Parts: sequence; structure tokens; C-alpha cells
Amino acid sequence: MKKEDKNKIVDEIATAIKEYENFYLTDISSLNAERTSTLRRECFKEDIRLMVVKNTLLRKAFDRLDENYDEMNSLLKGNTAIMFSDVANAPAKLIDKYKAKKIPALKGAYVQESFFIGAEFLPQLVTIKSKAEVVGDIIALLQSPAKNVISALQSGGNTIHGVLQTLSER
Repeated sequence: MKKEDKNKIVDEIATAIKEYENFYLTDISSLNAERTSTLRRECFKEDIRLMVVKNTLLRKAFDRLDENYDEMNSLLKGNTAIMFSDVANAPAKLIDKYKAKKIPALKGAYVQESFFIGAEFLPQLVTIKSKAEVVGDIIALLQSPAKNVISALQSGGNTIHGVLQTLSER
């Protein structure tokens, strides 16, 4: 491979890392062509970008970025595929779906500015919420007391009106 081609690939990887907030390093080496195609289709359905990379090129892409990804360098052995996603837990759910087959095997992940090294973090990654989900939960919690007060006032108003109307009729 020519040096110019390698530089293009490194730039493409670095751009993808900047573009997506979350990425997972996996090993899909034991998949045959048919199963790899199936995995790619499922990734596409879940809006996950799957990219098979050479470890040296991924390491160079990490070096070109402003953030420090040194913790991921220990995972760059064997075959490596990267799953990019804007939704923090989407790749983890897909990996969890196939955990009985252990393919794709999770090596590590960079999710919401945190490193998760090793497959033992998969259960935590599956349950992690995205920023949008957390904001939605907070808004729901903030709205709940207001809804209760409004509901109580409305039902209390109807009760008082009913009592006054009954008294006026007597």
C-alpha cells in the first residue's frame, strides 16, 4: 500500500473518530463473509458505522487527534473493527445480542468521553443512557411535581364548586 493511500485511510479514521461521540473496538476475525455481511446490515439498520482497520493505521489516527487515546493502544492487537455510533449504547446492544457466539467480541469502548477497556464492561455499556435520554428523564422529573400541583388544583376546584353548588341548591 502506498504512503498516500495509508494517509487517506488514517485521515478517514481520524475524521470518523471526531464525527462520532462513541466508538467500540471489536474483533470480528472469526466471521465468514456471509456473517460479516449480516453484521454490516444490522449495523446499518441501527445507524452504526462498521469499519475494519489495521491496528497501525488506527494508532496513527489516534496520534493525529487532540485527545489522548493511549488507553486504547493496548487493545490494538489481532484483528480490529470499529463500530461508530452517535447513540452511546447502540453498538453494545448489538454486541450483547451476539454474546452467546462471542462475535463480535468487545475489546473496549470510548463512550461519552470515558474509556471502557475489556469485555466485562458490556453489561454497563448496554444500560448506559445517551445524553438525550438523560435530559429527557430530568425534564420528566421536573414536570412531575408541577403536573401533580395542577391536577390537585383542578380536582380541588371541581370539588369546591360541587360543594358550593349543592349548598346553593338546598
